[in-house]
Amino acid sequence: MTTQRPDSVATPSRFPLRELALFAALLVAILGVYAVMGMAYSTRMLVEAACYAILALGLTIQWGYGGQFNAGVMGFVALGGFCAMIFSVPVNDTFWQSELPGELGVVLLYVVAAGVLVFGATRLDRLGFPRWLRTLIAIVLAVVLYLVVISMLREVTAEIEAQAGFVGGLGLPAWTGWIVGGALAGVVGYFIGHICLGLRSDYLAIATLGIAEIIKAFLKNSDWLTRGTATVSPLPWPTPGPSDLGFTLARAVYLSITAVMIAAIFFLLHRAYHAPWGRMVRAIRDNEISAAAMGKDINRRRLEIFVLGCILMGIGGAALTSFNSIFDPQGFLPLNHTFLVLVMVILGGPGNNLGTIFGAVAVYIIWIMSEPLALWLMELIVAIGEGSFGWEAPGNLESRALQARVFVIGLLITVVLRFAPKGLLPEKVSHHR
Repeated sequence: MTTQRPDSVATPSRFPLRELALFAALLVAILGVYAVMGMAYSTRMLVEAACYAILALGLTIQWGYGGQFNAGVMGFVALGGFCAMIFSVPVNDTFWQSELPGELGVVLLYVVAAGVLVFGATRLDRLGFPRWLRTLIAIVLAVVLYLVVISMLREVTAEIEAQAGFVGGLGLPAWTGWIVGGALAGVVGYFIGHICLGLRSDYLAIATLGIAEIIKAFLKNSDWLTRGTATVSPLPWPTPGPSDLGFTLARAVYLSITAVMIAAIFFLLHRAYHAPWGRMVRAIRDNEISAAAMGKDINRRRLEIFVLGCILMGIGGAALTSFNSIFDPQGFLPLNHTFLVLVMVILGGPGNNLGTIFGAVAVYIIWIMSEPLALWLMELIVAIGEGSFGWEAPGNLESRALQARVFVIGLLITVVLRFAPKGLLPEKVSHHR
């Protein structure tokens, strides 16, 4: 009698020695920062690192799970920050007690009607119109309606800026802005995905980068909605602020909130990764043709991945903006809010959620601490040079030390790509025999 052998047997899991060693080294680095920089400064750094970890988890879903290279992280961070501001800032009574809300509402209704008309024009081929004529009608109608609506909107917004400054906020708890920020980023990601996910990875990166700049330009120039370059501050926290608990304790409470969020996101992503949905997504990433031959809906799954990543970016951007307590459209920079997140994912390991969290915290510590360390090193060299060789110290050491951040991050990513191209904690792929 023969015993049938199972078709597949999972290989035994190894002891996580690398993970323990890396996180132990990270803990030592954090304790060193606390010892050198103090409690308040170091806790602030960890809160910001936690917010960046949420952004990095959103990117690792898109890039690590689905192979989608999103170079427009900054745009979704800005959308989350905008919602955090508009929902938590106190109500502007000057605006709401005037006739301006009614006038703005009428214009917005015209915008919706114009959108419906243009959408209907794109469906004229179903009524027998030739495709070329349908396209021509849709384009002409879109241009004409845009010119009409934008003229009406400019008149109303100019009145808002002159009489009320800007529309103000809704005066709601900050966490409502976080939820809506994630939802808005997901909705925008849905429409972007319908247009851009059919592009090749390099063209997708260019498209998302351009869209992020469009979002930033809109927020920067909409003074009636965001105060533009004048900024909006202070933004309320979802937790008791420094005036209630002091800087250190208030930041520690905020850190606990972000830590709980990361734990919940990590748990959900871990379950999804090892579920049939996660295996299907990875199959599409590794061999799209084979996945399509097996009957998988490629476009739908890719869109799901993109939208899910955008939602996390919106939530992370809202949490980061609330913590900084200021909404400044000019403060959203590709270097800080796109490239830095890419480095975090690359260092930790695309597709590995635990590695992404490690990379986010490690890279942000390096990013923040490279400036004071570079300044200390420069001052030491200047002191030695003045005492031994009679050098004259330059007067802009602080600005030079600030630029050391870019050098250190560039050097870090070069070393990682050379010696660990899959990251310090590569994605674990289950092997079967």
